[in-house]
Amino acid sequence: QVQLVESGGGLVQAGGSLRLSCAASGRTFSNYVMGWFRQAPGKEREFVASISRNGGSTYYTDSVKGRFTVSRDNAKSTVSLQMNSLKPEDTAVYYCAAAASPLLTTTRTLSYNYWGQGTQVTVSS
Repeated sequence: QVQLVESGGGLVQAGGSLRLSCAASGRTFSNYVMGWFRQAPGKEREFVASISRNGGSTYYTDSVKGRFTVSRDNAKSTVSLQMNSLKPEDTAVYYCAAAASPLLTTTRTLSYNYWGQGTQVTVSS
């Protein structure tokens, strides 16, 4: 089992920044691909970003490229999502997730075995 706890969400004006963090406990953190997903009201959960086990490879959905940066610290068992130039359409509950996948990274929701409880991000216009 892997337990994931997100933090750092909040209310920010458009153009502002937030940094989300996710602390993991349980099994060896470096064995897992880590991902960030988000879910807006009335919409399906969607992939945002992922990072490989050693942090050497990252992948982003097109809508956040150039604005968001995912990183991880395997020594501290944490993964972060730096979000800059936020837009109202970024408003959602953000989830971190862990995947015991053989792939370098994965965008598929079903590939992720463990999920955090989510943290709300609200961007006002």
